[in-house]
Amino acid sequence: DRMGVARATDTRRAMGGRLQIRYETKLSAGSHAGTKAWRDASLARCPNHPDGGCSFARHGTYGRKTPAGVRITRYYCPESHTTFSLLPDCLAARTPGTLDGIEEAVVAFETVPGVQAAARRARPGHHVSDPGAERRWILWRALSIHRFLAIVIGLFPDLFTGVPPEVTAFRTRLGSETVLTDLRGLCADHLRHLPPPVGFRLPGTGHGSGRDPPTLPDP
Repeated sequence: DRMGVARATDTRRAMGGRLQIRYETKLSAGSHAGTKAWRDASLARCPNHPDGGCSFARHGTYGRKTPAGVRITRYYCPESHTTFSLLPDCLAARTPGTLDGIEEAVVAFETVPGVQAAARRARPGHHVSDPGAERRWILWRALSIHRFLAIVIGLFPDLFTGVPPEVTAFRTRLGSETVLTDLRGLCADHLRHLPPPVGFRLPGTGHGSGRDPPTLPDP
């Protein structure tokens, strides 16, 4: 598939629920919102019926609260009762914000002495009344990413054996300051089985339940 067109990274059937699909793009969140790039996001076939035979069709968009102005394109397969959301590479999965923003928070955690000081470095000018909330905010991101990086080391031992599961170490190995976005591409065939905010695995078992976000007409 060409750059900018969403692709199903795992075509095994997931009957029912909501699944996220990678929308492969180099656009930042700001550019995605400014150019309304969700209009270009497309999925050529149903991941649950790659040979056709279902009523798979575009299913409007929904907005993300953070970052503001970004919408996510959806498709729906009535036969399998499955909604597919096309998530741009710049956005975190099942977590507010962008992958780059989460990466910077984890770098602050790894390099700034003190958890609360690291949280404040990661979000300058952001004030909360509960210091514990600041700690939880950055600890969840750091622990989630460190666990994810440990999985990546196991998936690609030739690339990462000997590299500690830290963003700063991965930046050195890859020569990149957009490690999480780069790894989403490297791990494209595994995303459905990898945890958020980089991967698309749902918590618990199965593939999710509950109501979808409201469908909006394409602007």
